[in-house]
Amino acid sequence: MVRCVIGNNAHREPKFFDKNTTIRSALEQNNIDYSRGMTSLDGCTLNPGDFDKTFEDFGITESCYLLNVAKTDNA
Repeated sequence: MVRCVIGNNAHREPKFFDKNTTIRSALEQNNIDYSRGMTSLDGCTLNPGDFDKTFEDFGITESCYLLNVAKTDNA
């Protein structure tokens, strides 16, 4: 199991996922809208093709941070 701190700008919490879980399904299971911001895995921005890769595909077997930071306009 992978311990993943998953969240967005407002809320982050640790969750556990099987290493064969895709990034997309992890985000969807936690109701995180990944279409409105930049999603990063351990600080590296993900590309569109990366969302269907598993944690194991990225070499993650123990723990990680999966965060979506919303784009905002500064007025």
